[in-house]
Amino acid sequence: MGAHSSGPPDPCSRVPRARSPALRGVSRQGATGRETGPTGHQKVRSVRRSVRVGRVCADGPRRASDPPHASLECPLRAVLPALLAPVLLAAAIPPVSAQEGTVPAGALLAKVRTCHPVSAGRYRTDDGARADIPVCGAKGAVFWKADLDIDCDGRPSRVCNKRTDPFFLPTTAFQDSAGRHLDSATLPYVVVPGPSKVWDHRRWGVHGGGVVAVIHRGKVEYAVVGDTGPTDLIGEASYATARALGIDPHPVHGGADGGATYIFFRDSRVRPIENHREAVRIGQELARKFVTS
Repeated sequence: MGAHSSGPPDPCSRVPRARSPALRGVSRQGATGRETGPTGHQKVRSVRRSVRVGRVCADGPRRASDPPHASLECPLRAVLPALLAPVLLAAAIPPVSAQEGTVPAGALLAKVRTCHPVSAGRYRTDDGARADIPVCGAKGAVFWKADLDIDCDGRPSRVCNKRTDPFFLPTTAFQDSAGRHLDSATLPYVVVPGPSKVWDHRRWGVHGGGVVAVIHRGKVEYAVVGDTGPTDLIGEASYATARALGIDPHPVHGGADGGATYIFFRDSRVRPIENHREAVRIGQELARKFVTS
């Protein structure tokens, strides 16, 4: 974005994703799938994902080459040190890249080359982006291809808390077997859009604890459906999911701008939801059936 072709090194620095002031109410689901009414959880996440990582001029007025949203981001420089200083330790944790299971990423991707839309409309990856991501149907699955933003909400941990993520919330739409909110730092899970006229995940056999194969750069990570998000945004997963795929899991500047494929195996369920080993076992079994169907 807005690099300069000459002169001294650009004094601009990377900043966290800004969040729009728009507050949209989205119903949340409890562990039983029952609608519990609007909360601020998806509202805050919508704001969190409003603008991708940008470049802010560290000194001087806005320049012609700066991105259109630079005027919004520049005031953030005053609070940037406070936002970033507490997260240096968390940022230093190296990603762990791994291939889970024996079904190759290429075999899974070959089955989702063509999209047969099952959603009534399309989703955006971030506020302000084009709505161009459909939910697609396949035999025994639904899928989408998008970016991967970091959902660090849920039980507080050393890497997911109010200090590392200024917009952190200690809740997830689904809870574990002990009634606790999920731990983004340790449990690979994926966020699905909240039910709407565009698409209702429940009607397509996608429920809390359902198995998801997340693919990025040739790697496969099995995760569960663990949270719901805004009704118009798509492409988000937990800290643990990103880290396992070799993606920077930092809740402020991490994530992947694209190249992530999410395959949801319909009517699957991991019990208890926090048992990742069981998610991998079920995921491998369903993936084998999926690629041979």
